[in-house]
Amino acid sequence: MNALVTRRAAQALLVLAAALVCAACTTTGSAIEEGEPFAVVEEATRPVGAPDAAMEKVPQGGEVPLAAARSERPQAGSPDEELEEVVVEAARDRHEVILDHVSEAVSLLRDVELQYVFTRKGRTEVLRGRPVAFALWSESKKEWTIAHVEIPRPPIKWKPGRKPFPFIVLTPGVQARHVKGTGAERLMFAFSRDGEQLKVYGRKFPVFDDRLLAKKKWRAVAETAKPIVYLPFNSDTLDPQFVSDGTEFLLATARKAIEELRLANAPSVAYPGELLADVVPAEVLTTLAVIEQTDDADFRSRQSAAFDEVLSQYGLKREEAYRYSISRAGAIGPMQFTNKHGRGTYALVVRRCAQAKLDPNFERGATNLLNAMKAAVCLFDIELRQMRPDIRAAYHDNPEVLGIFPVAAYNGGPRNVGRLYGAIRRMGVKLGDLRPPGEQPRGMSAVCPCLWIEDGFGVRPVSIPKYNNENRWYVEKYQTILRMFE
Repeated sequence: MNALVTRRAAQALLVLAAALVCAACTTTGSAIEEGEPFAVVEEATRPVGAPDAAMEKVPQGGEVPLAAARSERPQAGSPDEELEEVVVEAARDRHEVILDHVSEAVSLLRDVELQYVFTRKGRTEVLRGRPVAFALWSESKKEWTIAHVEIPRPPIKWKPGRKPFPFIVLTPGVQARHVKGTGAERLMFAFSRDGEQLKVYGRKFPVFDDRLLAKKKWRAVAETAKPIVYLPFNSDTLDPQFVSDGTEFLLATARKAIEELRLANAPSVAYPGELLADVVPAEVLTTLAVIEQTDDADFRSRQSAAFDEVLSQYGLKREEAYRYSISRAGAIGPMQFTNKHGRGTYALVVRRCAQAKLDPNFERGATNLLNAMKAAVCLFDIELRQMRPDIRAAYHDNPEVLGIFPVAAYNGGPRNVGRLYGAIRRMGVKLGDLRPPGEQPRGMSAVCPCLWIEDGFGVRPVSIPKYNNENRWYVEKYQTILRMFE
């Protein structure tokens, strides 16, 4: 049994060790439109699925971590005296099988050479596109295939239901269908061969040097590309256990972020005399890590199932999840901070929350989940300070329900707070009447996005008047996901 535990720990460690084969990482992607990836120098973090007792990194040479080696059963007696050990391995759960396949895929992709194609454009040579490699598993043949695909460079503006996403399959005998995404975080295809659907358990994506791209030094672009091995969401890796693990992981990380702010004795500006650590409950903070990665259209059509996809990514990849998320507006990481020209939101919270000791490096700090969560607490506090006294007082008494206001500000700034407040007044609702979402009473219906109020009819939903469609759905997502963390 010890050998089995050792194997599982070693496989989990291998997933991250191989994923960090390059010296730098990138962030890329938004729910729909994704920006150009860029390199972020970062130290290795906790491996996917690895237990706390086995956090040592696997060296490049493939040495097993000391903690795992120590778990091996020592040999006793001479070879002649030793009886053969019989190991009976119980049937494994689906999420364990997935982890096995992911670790194997990462190991295979580590040594895969990406296929760069150069063409002539006039008298000059041009890099035709961006090559991407996928590790595919055949259930019928029990074998792996590495499929090479070439996508446009730079990432194109693509939306579901519109023009097909252009790509070239470079591996003979393999058929591919674009599923979603255009960049490092979300690009995914479905593959088949000889009529069999192949399962995707790994992907290798190159990140280019922006300066060399600008100079059109295409050979140098290919030679200096930083490959990342990172698996975006796909149905082959969706499992209820990962959804549950992702929920617990986010809550644990949020609580750790709040505790570090408490130990730093960082003060609140919204509530003088109180600590920053007491401004945002962990349950409210965790919602942002899910909302920011959930597309509105996906949520409208699938509701909580859309959240499950995001949570499963956190359960499978832990700290690595959504590190490579970057929007065309330059928002990066799991909490989608911006910092245009060093004067954006992230720089603001670093400057205003000095005692929080946030990482001053934007790319590194915004892509580190723990640091980004602390920055989000600071931003909540700064935005609450700018709100009306009655909103601040109501939030202080009931932060989960009145979290709709700082959440609205997180999405669209103070202007959307004013618009949401005006919409609530048009509804004839008092802040003290707002309640957590529940079940719609029989015979009543409301077109959501909604707020929930308590009146003579009990607790019921009331449609939010239109003021900003994106922000209204952001508030709706917040109220829905919050229930999953309670």
